[in-house]
Amino acid sequence: MRFLILIALAFLLYHVIRKYLRLGQKSVQSADGGPVDEMVQDPSCLTYIPRRGAQRKVIGGKEFFFCSNDCAEKFEKERRR
Repeated sequence: MRFLILIALAFLLYHVIRKYLRLGQKSVQSADGGPVDEMVQDPSCLTYIPRRGAQRKVIGGKEFFFCSNDCAEKFEKERRR
């Protein structure tokens, strides 16, 4: 009986230590294997934003990323001039 209790405790200790060691590791890839957050530059205000959260617009056949719709509209107005 003692043997089974020792095995159970060893198993529990193994999982606790394993979980503790994983907490220090940071993942640098998403589930699909790509980068977590690729940064893109807003051509209007020149700030960098995560690509996932950026407003995407195709202007003149070229893809641009903006931090907000206001910056996108400002950029389009400037290009028209």
